[in-house]
Amino acid sequence: MVHRIAFWSFFGVAVRFWQVGIEMRPFFNKQSLWAYPVYAAGGASFGYWLQGVDDRQSATLAERKSILLEKRAKKAERDAEAATAAQ
Repeated sequence: MVHRIAFWSFFGVAVRFWQVGIEMRPFFNKQSLWAYPVYAAGGASFGYWLQGVDDRQSATLAERKSILLEKRAKKAERDAEAATAAQ
């Protein structure tokens, strides 16, 4: 979880560097230093949200997998019973 938040934090700071570079302004201007933590926080919040999405999807997929495995086991059991009854 921490690696995803850290990655998106650094991505937010990189976006700020890119923005300042496009505008051809100095990277570390005293009046605009406050923007770097804001961009990092925005990136971190996106990373945190994305981690939550990943956790919820993984839980849903695990639940669905267990349901499918249970259904397959029941079908295999029914097929085995049908095969023994036919003989």
